[in-house]
Amino acid sequence: MALGVSKKEKIDDLADTAGVSLAASAWKRLRRSPVFLIGATIIGIFIVVSLLSPWLAPHDPSDKMLIEQVVKARNEIPPAQPGHPLGGDLQGRDFFSRLLVGSQQTLIVGVGATLIGLTGGLILGTLAGAIGGWVDSVVMRLVDVMLSLPSLLLAFSIAAMFARPSQFTVILAVAIVQIPVFARLLRGSMLAQRHSDHVLAATALGVKKGAIVFRHMLPNSLSPVIVQSTLVLATAIIEAAALSFLGLGNPDDRIPEWGQMLGDVQNVFDTHPHLAAWPAVCIIIVALGFTLMGETLREALDPKNRR
Repeated sequence: MALGVSKKEKIDDLADTAGVSLAASAWKRLRRSPVFLIGATIIGIFIVVSLLSPWLAPHDPSDKMLIEQVVKARNEIPPAQPGHPLGGDLQGRDFFSRLLVGSQQTLIVGVGATLIGLTGGLILGTLAGAIGGWVDSVVMRLVDVMLSLPSLLLAFSIAAMFARPSQFTVILAVAIVQIPVFARLLRGSMLAQRHSDHVLAATALGVKKGAIVFRHMLPNSLSPVIVQSTLVLATAIIEAAALSFLGLGNPDDRIPEWGQMLGDVQNVFDTHPHLAAWPAVCIIIVALGFTLMGETLREALDPKNRR
């Protein structure tokens, strides 16, 4: 049963999906799923705010306009006041503006890491699933080694290799960690396609192997990989925030990012917990939105749920 869909709705689906494509029946279930709608709403708001954040932010996130209210001797920072609903940070910058602009950087890192990881996974998964033999063995052993390591530890090790940390190094570190996930999933889907009727028919008709792979096997193997990318987005955002928190992200704090904002307030968390609470809550909500949407997409696109 699809997540968030009642038994009555499931019975209705069984009656209505005769002769209907998988995509059409999946969309019909998704529209009825409150879990999917909640996740899609969260992601929609996040994307809109991220894209419009330079115009939505009331102040320049790098401007230390409240610096005169910062008293380091007494550990005081600007409180909430007119024009500054969340007050200021440790350097007198408007915290609300930094939170808004930080959403854009978080989106860039999450999407960038997922796209690079997806591309690398597609290449390795296609090689393993289409060629097979020793190529499949070599690729899968490499994938097994990478999957045997904790993802955050592997990302931390990769990011630490760079002499000068930056936003790109974070994206690259998180992307490399995601490659084996996509590679294994695509390889499994392509192996299942090898024995499908349309592939066997194309082979019998003498169609070239390259055409079979790219016209038949690969397009029909992408659905689970695309769905997995929504779940990986949540993981990528969390891992990128963790790297920035540990100081392996962009060292230029004039460009805010949620993980970086968490790391900047480690020493004053006891006295100013809200400086860490707001970016942490934002990260959790966005990751939850991608997870809810990804899980419902995966269940809705599963052919078993049509039976």
